[in-house]
Amino acid sequence: MVNQPHRAQAMPVPYEGLPGGIGVSRLSVYNWPATDGRRGGTPHLHLTCSEGYAVTGGSGAVQTLTADGFREIPLSPGALVWFTPGTIHRLVNDGGLTINVLMQNCGLPEAGDAVLTLPSPLLADPGAYRAAVTLPSDGSEAELAAAARHRRDLAVEGFTALREATEAGDPEPLAAFHRAAVALARPLAAAWRERWRAGAAAAAEATGDQLDQLERGDARYLARAVVRAERPAVRGRFGMCGRLDVYDVA
Repeated sequence: MVNQPHRAQAMPVPYEGLPGGIGVSRLSVYNWPATDGRRGGTPHLHLTCSEGYAVTGGSGAVQTLTADGFREIPLSPGALVWFTPGTIHRLVNDGGLTINVLMQNCGLPEAGDAVLTLPSPLLADPGAYRAAVTLPSDGSEAELAAAARHRRDLAVEGFTALREATEAGDPEPLAAFHRAAVALARPLAAAWRERWRAGAAAAAEATGDQLDQLERGDARYLARAVVRAERPAVRGRFGMCGRLDVYDVA
């Protein structure tokens, strides 16, 4: 028998993004009053990503709407709240509400995975929907604020109708919104899948590789440790729920 040469095990590729392939941003929630007298952000849902809030300052609430009904959860410093895809959520600012937002899939919730609760005629027309939710790319500060506030008000209008129907025992408007959201987002799914593969899936695979090395007693993978530190790449961007400090951690 011919002895085969020993082949060293390949070293696992470390995942250098934030733990678990998440994204993070710092959010200062809008203080604009809506038609119902509450101040805050734009109601919306995510289709493929969970999202979490770690409250760092001020006070307020997050309103949620699911097939199980409406809830309003108080927010104050130290509060931690998270929710799964399909949860319509609206942030309410009762004074200086600031949040560290944790997002699945390298921040995909703020990079496309969201559908706003606009009135149903706008949801039925992809072109009209995009026109209503897209902020001007070269607008002044005042123009961007006006556009962000207008889309917020449209979404509050649609959210109020969905909430009222759900609380009245009629599940169909919410189900119709879910169908419209899927129809709007479906063309984007392939691109989102690539973001998932490069983020959360890669992070999980890296852990599996490291466990393999550990079980073999091979410490060489520890020599590939890295350290990263980041400051916000963008400050004060107009987001769905408020002004965002965004980190480039992909």
